[in-house]
Amino acid sequence: MKIFWIFRAAMAAELDVVNLFFVAGATLAIPILAFLASFLLWPSVLIKVYYWYWRRTLGLQVRYADCGGYRFCYSYRGKPGIRPSILMLHGFSAHKDMWLTVVKYLPKHLHIVCVDMPGHEGTTRTTTEDYSIQGQVRRIHQFVGSIHLNRKVFHLVGTSMGGNVAGVYAACYPSEICSMTLICPNGIKHPCETKFDNHLQDLEQSNFTLNIPLIPTTPDEMEDMFRLCSHVRFKIPQQILQGLVDVREPHNAFYEEVFMKIIGEKSRYALQEHLHLITSPLQVIWGKQDQVVDVSGATVIAELVPGCRVDLLDNCGHSVVMEKPCRTAKLILEFIILQQNARSGTKKSS
Repeated sequence: MKIFWIFRAAMAAELDVVNLFFVAGATLAIPILAFLASFLLWPSVLIKVYYWYWRRTLGLQVRYADCGGYRFCYSYRGKPGIRPSILMLHGFSAHKDMWLTVVKYLPKHLHIVCVDMPGHEGTTRTTTEDYSIQGQVRRIHQFVGSIHLNRKVFHLVGTSMGGNVAGVYAACYPSEICSMTLICPNGIKHPCETKFDNHLQDLEQSNFTLNIPLIPTTPDEMEDMFRLCSHVRFKIPQQILQGLVDVREPHNAFYEEVFMKIIGEKSRYALQEHLHLITSPLQVIWGKQDQVVDVSGATVIAELVPGCRVDLLDNCGHSVVMEKPCRTAKLILEFIILQQNARSGTKKSS
């Protein structure tokens, strides 16, 4: 009888172990299955979770700034300190999270602000808004005032469309800027044509009935856009490409409206038309293999802005922030420190 009870107890213990493994396996299986379901069925959800995770990991917080019925969405990290605050302006059809790859390599004590451009992502979108470069400059100035960023001079960074806006901003509000970095900015009459210039000519000849390469509507078109914008070839799963299309699709009509504004007569060369008004120290970063805005634009800017620093990146296209994030962060930080030291030296000598 005693042996029977010992045997029964042993069997019960084994069953408990089996149940434990079953429960543990089920617990692990739930998030794994959820991930697979998201990846296969709802890739757009997975993309949003990805951005949320990286913002959280990098210590960025999302906030909103209301200005007379207009709302800006932005993320920030750190507080104003010894170094200048950094305001980052993204490119066409992107959003504030495109800067995450660069923020990752910037010191955590720096005060960094990444804002959704007018009408993009979490910032207010209206049918009466002026999305020309000058219209966006006015809105960004409104945002800067609303969060009191201009209490001290700050460093302004812009890429592509955001670079065009940043340059015009610095020309219009020179007293607010201590220094500026433009990354592959559009708004310049570059001497050499690019693959995108050829697409643009075809679009104009078709009276814009052809698809715009920067507004993909299928996974294949999304892949083509990455090939156009990036020299580095990223292997992106089909499900993620579909997710990116799904995320962007509800906004495509808006993107078309903005696109027509920034290639219009009022905005197409806005940066070049304002270069002579820029007084703050200027850094230009450009990918040598840019197929959207030709790298020859860097020479044009350097000739028109005395003392402009030019950093050209090998094996890099238009998506500098995505292709060379570490190098980009290092160059921006070096330039900020160099300019701050120069100002300190000037003050001491005077």
